Amino acid sequence: MRCCASLLIAMSTFAAAAQQADSAPTATNDSFTLWQLPNQTSSQIMSYVIKTVHGKVIVIDGGMAGDAPYLTEFLTGLGGNIEAWFITHPHDDHFNALGEILKQPGTLTIGSIYGSLPDAAWIEQWGNDGEKKSYGAFVQALNGAGRKVEELSLGQVLEIDGIQIEILGVKNPELTKNAINNSSIVVRIADVKKSILFLGDLGLEGGEKLLKGPYASRLPSDYVQMAHHGQNGVSEAVYQQIRPTYCLWPTPKWLWDNDNGGGPGSGPWRTLEVRAWMDKMAIKKHYVMFEGVHRIE
Repeated sequence: MRCCASLLIAMSTFAAAAQQADSAPTATNDSFTLWQLPNQTSSQIMSYVIKTVHGKVIVIDGGMAGDAPYLTEFLTGLGGNIEAWFITHPHDDHFNALGEILKQPGTLTIGSIYGSLPDAAWIEQWGNDGEKKSYGAFVQALNGAGRKVEELSLGQVLEIDGIQIEILGVKNPELTKNAINNSSIVVRIADVKKSILFLGDLGLEGGEKLLKGPYASRLPSDYVQMAHHGQNGVSEAVYQQIRPTYCLWPTPKWLWDNDNGGGPGSGPWRTLEVRAWMDKMAIKKHYVMFEGVHRIE
């Protein structure tokens, strides 16, 4: 990976700051910490890091290939040992960073990699050329590292250091409209203090299935990650069922403003509409990616 000297210095400085900010668990530090990481390219991405009270690290997605150096430095600052890595679905702005890291892990140690990815034949049938290419590159990176994705099952519950991880949605091969996004896993992560629901890039059809599914009653959560970066994702009814207090937006500024270069509102994206939905709810705070690193205790 090529990186200019100034970027390396900036990443190292940030990693050191992140590490310094992480104090050892105390009597009052009785819940996990979540970071929402910013993009390092102009692309929308999804990159979340969780650290348990006893120092175990969990990653969700990670971003584009261009986000890999920054993510590597951040994880190194947390000790470099990743207990579990979850991939929500096979799109490059979600899993390419992991693919790059698997090629050159350096001092990082990655434990289990979890997901519910469609198989190659399904991708070949329903994916576009770019999706097929990025999926193939990720599989090649996995094979080159001698790794595999451990398949998650609907209703599965994992326990990691006091955190309960519930799998409320898995791949939906029967949904062929907005196909790959609609095969995003839905993950609820919680302890006794807070709960966070991750929707990945789930679309309208996947959201409807979720509401009709056996785990709809488990959707309510304190925090919600806004589906598909906050636009053209699940319906308003899904957010009403979740009833969040806080919203996590993995959203760059141009997408937040629906700005295709002609100013706010000039683009084809539905972010402003989704923002209006949330304005009708009792949301205490929006954590938006373009504002920088967000740390939630």
